[in-house]
Amino acid sequence: MHPLHHPLFLQYIIYFNMEKDYFECHEVGEEYWKIVAPKNKTHPLTGWIQLAVGMYHWRRSNYPGALRSFIRAKVKLANKGVWVEGFNHEKLLELLTYSIEAVTERKPFEAYEIPLTSLQLKQMADEYKAEHPPAEHDPYFLMHKHRLRDRSSIISLREQKKRRNL
Repeated sequence: MHPLHHPLFLQYIIYFNMEKDYFECHEVGEEYWKIVAPKNKTHPLTGWIQLAVGMYHWRRSNYPGALRSFIRAKVKLANKGVWVEGFNHEKLLELLTYSIEAVTERKPFEAYEIPLTSLQLKQMADEYKAEHPPAEHDPYFLMHKHRLRDRSSIISLREQKKRRNL
């Protein structure tokens, strides 16, 4: 299987292009990264994650956070290879350049789609979405998802880690 045909990456495409849920892009991207290249922070998949993080920060007007994320994403997605196959690579880099300029100039957030060129990838994403319909979320929730989600499991894990380190 092509690495971009993995269900987690298909979810990434759906969250990014169709739902504009950049927080979930980060979540599924990170989950996939932990399978493919755990702890390798230079892996191109981290560029996709940072692109989503940049969009999330930009939407929230966190311009410094968005700028850092977009710059890192552009570096990691700059090289052609398996992790950008099926996308218009030139257009992707143009979008990242535009995003860097826009957040530097403090322009208002603008959603865009990552430019898919692979008909197979588009079809797979559409089929996955049809089989797994998304939940509806209001724009406020999408903008502040990291604060509004249930964090009890994360807090519990942190407490366990603290106790082990004592």
